[in-house]
Amino acid sequence: MSLNLLRTKSIEQSLADADEPEYQLKRTLSALDLAVFGIGVIIGAGIFTLTGRAAHNTAGPAVILSFVIAAVCCALAAMCYAEFASTVPVSGSAYTFSYAALGEIFAWIIGWDLILEMFLAVSVVAQGWSAYFGTFLDQITGQPAGSHVLPDIIANGGNGNAPAFNVDLMAICLIIVLGVLMIIGIKESMAVNRVLVVLKICIVLFVIFAGIAFINRDNWSPFIPAAISAEEAGITQTGGLTQPLLQWFTGSQPMVYGVGGIFAGAALVFFAYIGFDVVATTAEEAKNPKKDLPKGIIGSLVVCTVLYCVVALVITGMLPTAEIPQSAALATAFALKGAPWIAIVVSAGAVCGLTTVVLTMLIGSTRLIFAMSRDGLFPMGLAKVHPKFRTPWVIATIVTVLCLVVAGFTPVGVLEEMVNIGTLFAFLIVSVAVLVLRKRRPDLPRPFRVPFVPVVPVLAAIICFYLMLNLAVETWLRFLVWMVLGLVIYFAYSHWHARLHTGKALSSDVEEIIHSGVLTPPENR
Repeated sequence: MSLNLLRTKSIEQSLADADEPEYQLKRTLSALDLAVFGIGVIIGAGIFTLTGRAAHNTAGPAVILSFVIAAVCCALAAMCYAEFASTVPVSGSAYTFSYAALGEIFAWIIGWDLILEMFLAVSVVAQGWSAYFGTFLDQITGQPAGSHVLPDIIANGGNGNAPAFNVDLMAICLIIVLGVLMIIGIKESMAVNRVLVVLKICIVLFVIFAGIAFINRDNWSPFIPAAISAEEAGITQTGGLTQPLLQWFTGSQPMVYGVGGIFAGAALVFFAYIGFDVVATTAEEAKNPKKDLPKGIIGSLVVCTVLYCVVALVITGMLPTAEIPQSAALATAFALKGAPWIAIVVSAGAVCGLTTVVLTMLIGSTRLIFAMSRDGLFPMGLAKVHPKFRTPWVIATIVTVLCLVVAGFTPVGVLEEMVNIGTLFAFLIVSVAVLVLRKRRPDLPRPFRVPFVPVVPVLAAIICFYLMLNLAVETWLRFLVWMVLGLVIYFAYSHWHARLHTGKALSSDVEEIIHSGVLTPPENR
């Protein structure tokens, strides 16, 4: 059979697949559930683990501008996601959209890319959860500085005392518990998620109002510190492969702060906004996806952007840039200000907040692989749902095991930028795909339409690409290795087993589906 890399899966076929009994998910989610789902995954890593690092290493007090730039990029991409999600309300997010608009090879590339993003996001946030859990235990037991309750060999690798090789046991335990909850059911997972999200928002608001009392406006001056060399700022590991690709390409000296530092900070804190796209992966479990998905995607992004910017303003006002801690930043900042009880509350909130991030990313990754398996790009047997729970339990089990291995044994701090580059690439593809599908299928009903086309999608793609250029050279190299591996798998297995190639239907009555026009027989392709 011929090699057809640009064959597309019709939207009608995608919608028909979602109704197959053996592969049908339970529709239980409302617009509020979807918004809470998005807030649950967005608010977490950015506020609790990245704000301090971005302020200290790249932007200073101007880190708030980094958050704004990242938010603008996400807002533009969010509108593109909302149009697709309302038009093609099927599991798979950007993968499904690309399959319909750009063709199979692009769908595979973006699906493989999203697997990287979500798997590593689960692992990164689980490690952040472990760090805050350890901090919380140390605070409530009154451990002296440099001493920890958890033995170093099983503690989070960023606690300062952990040996070169250790096992992050707490991160492993968290992923196991949430993996089991995910298998039991989406509604049950959402019930837990809703409670934790409410608690998390309360903690964030508490941090804002408590932190106002410790603000010293002199810490905001200068708001945009002058650009200086990394060596002069006392920041190491910003040259060679660790420097931004744009900096390496232009041959400029490693610098921090200034306008360049703001954009580098935006590329880093972009990780904080990852999540609204995961809402699109739950399309088949939404009660009214065409209306509720856009509300959930855009609503969650707006709420989180406001909270992020205010928290960034508070923490940079509490401490001078050089003193802002890079790990467990919020809790440590209050401890340094002589308010250890507030630090305990913040740590407890972070533990709850990061739990929801891990849970929602686990759910998103399983739904993505579920969609790819149902299309035959992975073995179709993986996509079977549990007869009682109506969840893809085989995939959920595999995802849980792989994520706990990565979270438990990967050194802390090496995964964040990999998540960022994967997400930015996905946003770029979705932005382009909106334009392509508008041209190819102008007849499709679009309950939500991106305004000012083509300006918004083009601008979204340009900003995403620019932020990608601000990521480290080593991040690009790892990303390219991952993508090459994905292409090897595609040409060795996925292309030849895809249902668009074999003509295999989800139901046993293949001929009925072929004659209906939903699926084209392979000999006619």
